Amino acid sequence: MAQLLRGAAPVRVIRICNPPLNTLSPASTQALERDVKQANTDPSVKAVVICGANGKFSAGADIRGFANIDKGKFPSLESVVSLIEKSEKPMVAAIEDLAFGGGLEVALGCHYRIANKKARVGLPEVTIGLLPGAGGTQRLPRLIGVPAALDIITTGKHVPATEALKLGILDEVVEENPIEAAINLAKKVSDQSLEPRRLYLKETPRLPNMEAFLDEALLKVKRRANGCLSPQMCFEAVRASVYLPFAEGIQKEKQLFLYLMSSGQSKALQYAFFAQRATEKWVLPSGASWKTATPQRVQKAAVIGLGTMGRGIVASLLKAKIPVVALEQDKKQLEVGRGAIMALLEREALKMQQNGHKLDKPVLPHFTLDFDALKDVDLVIEAVFEEMALKKEIFRKLSIICKPETLLGTNTSYLDIDEIASVTSHPHQVIGTHFFSPAHIMKLQEIIYGQQTSPTAVATAMSLAKAMGKIGVVVGNCFGFVGNRMLNPYIEQTLFLIEEGSTPEEVDKALQEFGFKMGPFRVSDLAGLDVGWRSRKGQGLTGDTVPPGTPPCHRDGRRYSPVPDILCEMGRYGEKTGKGWYQYDKPGGKVAQSDPWLRGFLSDFRHAHNITARTISQDEILERCLYSLANEGFRILSEGIASCPEAIDTIYVNGYGWPKHMGGPMFYASEVGLPKVLTKLLKYAEANPDIPKLQPSAFLRKLVALGSPPLKEWTSHVRSHNSKL
Repeated sequence: MAQLLRGAAPVRVIRICNPPLNTLSPASTQALERDVKQANTDPSVKAVVICGANGKFSAGADIRGFANIDKGKFPSLESVVSLIEKSEKPMVAAIEDLAFGGGLEVALGCHYRIANKKARVGLPEVTIGLLPGAGGTQRLPRLIGVPAALDIITTGKHVPATEALKLGILDEVVEENPIEAAINLAKKVSDQSLEPRRLYLKETPRLPNMEAFLDEALLKVKRRANGCLSPQMCFEAVRASVYLPFAEGIQKEKQLFLYLMSSGQSKALQYAFFAQRATEKWVLPSGASWKTATPQRVQKAAVIGLGTMGRGIVASLLKAKIPVVALEQDKKQLEVGRGAIMALLEREALKMQQNGHKLDKPVLPHFTLDFDALKDVDLVIEAVFEEMALKKEIFRKLSIICKPETLLGTNTSYLDIDEIASVTSHPHQVIGTHFFSPAHIMKLQEIIYGQQTSPTAVATAMSLAKAMGKIGVVVGNCFGFVGNRMLNPYIEQTLFLIEEGSTPEEVDKALQEFGFKMGPFRVSDLAGLDVGWRSRKGQGLTGDTVPPGTPPCHRDGRRYSPVPDILCEMGRYGEKTGKGWYQYDKPGGKVAQSDPWLRGFLSDFRHAHNITARTISQDEILERCLYSLANEGFRILSEGIASCPEAIDTIYVNGYGWPKHMGGPMFYASEVGLPKVLTKLLKYAEANPDIPKLQPSAFLRKLVALGSPPLKEWTSHVRSHNSKL
């Protein structure tokens, strides 16, 4: 789509038009090429402004078009960017709102770039397992230098317009519409030489210590990448801009792009990208869905319980600009909570200021001990200890004090939503809102519906999650819901592995090399061993409620590991006490070291329980842990607790540290091959008949019997599976 504006120096305005975000699909790229060629050959046109339609420049290349990257049917985006850059007429990019990926690469091909103040720019391809493939890795370092370009390209970060101006990505930032400013600039420069503005003619600026800088930068990128290929390939492409002529650098970029395209990681990351979006389109067993349910307005909220979780939830609600009543039941706890929340808000404000964000006047919480302060709130989130009796007592009070239409949320990790709702007179307004710690930072939120939860309540909780910057995933009600229910058999296997001969270090190393940032035993030390201990006591698995004569390593005929209980009884809670699965230099220390005492303890434990230690391979560690996790996921799918495998994978990637470049446990199982997963589970189940969770789920068996259909078809087979139960 092109528009000719006449005047002393006619300027043609070319608009990229592919709503809603003007993505550069093969067809829109072809249209852009056509319009640029027409402007170049039209003698009446002296300069060109490229902008986006409807107030957005371009969010970049359409991921779904990547499959056609090398098929020649459509022009490559890089060839169009090159056409723009080599034009004899000034090309000015007028950036409104956003220019990401291919959108920014088009702007880099332009000779000048102007943006409005609220615009953000970036090259986020690394987050979907790729690198900028239209010259971005060669042009950006030539424009702003290697350190800044590496920071942007290897992280995929979004850069606000004001920062982009300082870096030199932009030539000008204007308050409102940049198109008029771009037209004025285009007229002004229509008779000036363009050679100094063509990035392909520039050399990448060299630092005096270039080699040393690049060596150190590569180590940093590898550490942060944690096994993900795309940040390292981004680095290699930027390095090529330093040592290769532009044309050879472009060829290197293309070669690395195609390598990443063919990698399983790119497929996994793109799957994770679309899986997260799929979870927004929730559907309940009743048939009610995101399409049919309308959220209630939440103009005022309350949080009960100002421990670590409650504080983070208060901060999250304030971030969504919702006034909050913060309630504690004990005066001392209220003051401690108040101090911690105010400090947290100050840290967040300072961080935003450092990142160049304009700060609005903060809305501070109203701190109180009085339940009557909740009379007019639209939402309550209870975040007290994970004890059913305490939660029910609070919900009884809320049922009497709050308006009938108030949404009542419980931040529980395990407990039965229906039991909590049973004590209220408005069970349709009760919903599980499972935040992840720290709640003001972690993106995931499981939203749990009970038998009587209304679709409106679900829609409200999902809308609220989005307002807080969270990824809401709707799940059904069962012990542990999706995330923690799947975690149990996984953690069980890690404990059985160290009983049988592995060490915490070996298990952690295997899972970190797979891609987890931290192994399960380090995570346990960080979270505190006493957290799980409290839960097991509540379930009657350990402590005074276990019947006398119960075998220490079995519960109800099933294998059970008492090892973490024994460590807790000895006061070994992890980092907070300086000793757990590892030892630390002091209580609260962060540097984990192997603990010779623990090795001796495990040896004595095996001897006492007649367990013969053996060498366990890394493959066995991974298979027992990861296949157990996926196996529970198949059970969850078959029961309808999660509506689709994408929901499970979104939960695990965003809440449990599953490496994004491995897609998620269900995606991973589909890539490994369901027959292999089934065969291995059968093998381990046969060797361990007292571990029922190793028995392959009926739904996994069914999928294998059906010839292992692709993951996107599993949901339709769940329905047919359940109709026969």
